[in-house]
Amino acid sequence: MKTKAILLSAGKGTRMNQSVSKQYLMLGNQTILSYSLEQFQKSSIDEIILVTAQEDIEYVKNNIVLPHKINKVTKIVAGGQERYLSVYQGLLAAQNCDYVMIHDGARPFLTIDIIEDSIRAVQKYQACAVGVPLKDSIKKLGREGYIVENIERTDVWQVQTPQCFSYPMILGAYEKLLQSDIKTTDDTAVVEYFTEVKVKMLMGSYENIKITTPEDMDVAHTFIKKFINETN
Repeated sequence: MKTKAILLSAGKGTRMNQSVSKQYLMLGNQTILSYSLEQFQKSSIDEIILVTAQEDIEYVKNNIVLPHKINKVTKIVAGGQERYLSVYQGLLAAQNCDYVMIHDGARPFLTIDIIEDSIRAVQKYQACAVGVPLKDSIKKLGREGYIVENIERTDVWQVQTPQCFSYPMILGAYEKLLQSDIKTTDDTAVVEYFTEVKVKMLMGSYENIKITTPEDMDVAHTFIKKFINETN
């Protein structure tokens, strides 16, 4: 059974207020993107498809992939203007595999345990994602901003990546998405919209954050030493 990883690194990250895309910012002594690349390299993933902006392909190859000796990267392809278009380009490049794992390059704290748990789960369920239960109380608001419903916290999870799928199933779902008017930034939603497959949720990590804002970067700096010590 062959499993490929699609690592998404085409976003510009405008909320970071930086001239450099967020996944290429330095965290510790290396770029944000390089951490998840290294974890995939050490895992049982067979190949990595790296999706970047067209203008970043050579930079990523020469400054991240080659220096870090990530030889599982078999293709670096250009993404689209939106995340779902980048995922689709990654899927097209990931031919000849049984399963595909999709991960955001701006989530540096990926662990091998999460990768391996996801690979085992997708072989059983066809679709799985990692996430964490919410810690805060959840309220639904009406149009005027008043609370109209209390939502049971134990039933609500925050979904993360990686998300792992049967390759033929997720490719077919994305082809249907592109023919529809639906827009989504979550791969499990594509499965839910266009297939009958139920997505299995796995426990992720509260440290598996996505770096989107300067505040996220501050949090990441508090995690990085512990992460390096645990993964090296």
